[in-house]
Amino acid sequence: MAKFIFVTGGVVSGLGKGITAASLGRLLKARGYRVTALKFDPYINVDAGTMNPLQHGEVFVTDDGAETDLDLGHYERFMDVSLGKGNNITTGKIYQAVIAKERRGDYLGSTVQVIPHITNEIKANIHRVADEAGADVVIIEIGGTVGDMESLPFLEAARQFRHDVPREDTCFIHVTLVPYLDASGELKTKPTQHSVAELRSIGIQPDVLVCRSERPLPRDLREKIALFTDVELDAVIPNPDLDTIYRVPLVLEEAGLARIVCRKLGLEDREPDLAAWRALVERATHPSREVEIALVGKYVALEDAYLSVVEALNHAGIAHDARVKIHWIDSEKLENGEGLQLRDELLSRVDGILVPGGFGYRGIEGKIAAVQYAREHQVPFFGICMGMQSAVIEVARNLLGIRKANSTEFIPDCPEPVIDLMAAQKEISNLGGTMRLGQYLCHLEPGSKAHRAYGTTQVWERHRHRWEVNNAYLDRLARAGLKPVGFWKEGNLVEVMELEGHPWFIGVQFHPELKSRPERPHPLFKDFIRAALEYREERLSRSAAGA
Repeated sequence: MAKFIFVTGGVVSGLGKGITAASLGRLLKARGYRVTALKFDPYINVDAGTMNPLQHGEVFVTDDGAETDLDLGHYERFMDVSLGKGNNITTGKIYQAVIAKERRGDYLGSTVQVIPHITNEIKANIHRVADEAGADVVIIEIGGTVGDMESLPFLEAARQFRHDVPREDTCFIHVTLVPYLDASGELKTKPTQHSVAELRSIGIQPDVLVCRSERPLPRDLREKIALFTDVELDAVIPNPDLDTIYRVPLVLEEAGLARIVCRKLGLEDREPDLAAWRALVERATHPSREVEIALVGKYVALEDAYLSVVEALNHAGIAHDARVKIHWIDSEKLENGEGLQLRDELLSRVDGILVPGGFGYRGIEGKIAAVQYAREHQVPFFGICMGMQSAVIEVARNLLGIRKANSTEFIPDCPEPVIDLMAAQKEISNLGGTMRLGQYLCHLEPGSKAHRAYGTTQVWERHRHRWEVNNAYLDRLARAGLKPVGFWKEGNLVEVMELEGHPWFIGVQFHPELKSRPERPHPLFKDFIRAALEYREERLSRSAAGA
């Protein structure tokens, strides 16, 4: 039988429940336990696929094509596991499943209600994930904040779950805030007290409190919190702000979180193997050099919109003993005459240019302008999904002279559609879950830069897009130097393109950032940072010579 850990949050959103859950998963896995994770999101959307990244952050795509919450990325990176559709459940999915059963007559004429039908469906998903993963421990994060109307069915299901299984098989962890007030110069415990009171009012007594704070939490405040919340003193775990999220597992280990959870669940508290993780954190926080990367995107107002890209860059930096300094550049600001002047000013200071994915025409001309700069000035360039498509448009316009080259995503009746809608997509009207999603096999051309980076000619990568490079233009693009070096052979679609005569210019149709891990950086990101470091040495050398 699996053990089940429920992670809830209080006071405010954005406290880091996902990082807490992922960190605990890492600590339990370091003790030799098989761990999986499940995120319950209380929104009514069926999945995150149609949600605005400026509101919700990035959409994290799994191997099996699920469009999920970004917290699944934290789980995969910290726990080094591959998750799937069953690991992110929304209110929309729950109600969709219950209504489908009602329509089939599965409830035999019963009045369908939140209790027991919705809560039973929620609990069934927990058991399903445990069984399919064969896990020793399932960590269940309940999205939102205690007190939100939307999350009540999930909290009620969690309350019931404790009574459905042996008591020692469940543990409740509540993540809360202990704010510091500058005016009074002190940490305040009242928000945590009220949050726990709210949780207890719906029948859940937390076993452990993880207290987020800007500053260290002294013992007397932990004693006060323990007294007012009926939580054991050693189960009041401080979690102050840190220099890197990858230090969180080590801080929580030192505070005794995993030891206490093992005690609550009746698990043997084995000696954890965290040597590699400690070494990783040491490299991440004490690099010997720096590299500067321009991230030219349209959602830069919310950095979480590119969370996996940022983490993949950081992983690659760690591998090269380098801190990656990201310059966030709004692609809209690089458009028109003044924008081009700003482009030249901003991009002349960096060692590499990364253009990530996105949807819609807004900001695309700025992405294309950034590609042109990288091509003409020999700056290492990495284009991902829309970034690769922007490179195709730029080369078609400026090297092939096809001035009207564009994508039918932006101009449906474009006369020169170098990027076009897949034939299988043309009759689709629904947006959710209808793109080319999940893992596909890519065959790489031997001797290509991509092949050398991967060290193999066959790779599986995750996708999330509708439009593709138009094969009718491939020969002309290749003559201009932009060669296709990676294909999904089954669909005869381009996956990777490289520019000849350029030190490092690679575009990929897939999203390699989704498979990067702290201890195993993605090969393309790792090679991109290598090229950027070499370019930096040359750039600084030229600057010194000019001075």
